Amino acid sequence: MAGRLSVRGARVRRPVMFVRALALMAVVVVADRITKHAVVTGIRPGDVHRFLPGVQLVHYRNSGVAFSFFAGGGGLVLALTLVAMVALVVYFTLNAGRPGLWVPTGLLVGGAVGNLIDRLSSGAVTDFIKLPLWPAFNVSDMAITFGVLALLYVLEGPLRHADAR
Repeated sequence: MAGRLSVRGARVRRPVMFVRALALMAVVVVADRITKHAVVTGIRPGDVHRFLPGVQLVHYRNSGVAFSFFAGGGGLVLALTLVAMVALVVYFTLNAGRPGLWVPTGLLVGGAVGNLIDRLSSGAVTDFIKLPLWPAFNVSDMAITFGVLALLYVLEGPLRHADAR
């Protein structure tokens, strides 16, 4: 009987995990679009605005990926991003019952979609947060970074009670 309950619980949890991942993805995309719109309409390219100590707001167009790798890569960057997104969605679909996997999935897919919207609409991503000795980045980049860390934690973190059996 306990086996039936756990299987049934897993079946019930799967749709909930998909809804959670989609909701988190939507939050990331909306936050990314709002902040990028504010930058594009409020800061001229090349201008620098002090925001907080050590944090500047800039308007920078990045045609590459992280740290401008593959700058001008256009189709290659798009293809690599789409392949990574599909692989993650397939993994999530096959493992949706894994505790917490919805968090990195929502963050990573939301961040990728946010930056893809920029790439498809204008050929480059708008970056605007500038820290000392660090390239400019945006909300989608933060979601991707935290998504990778969350994915590592979910996959390699402390064993859950159910995993220990």
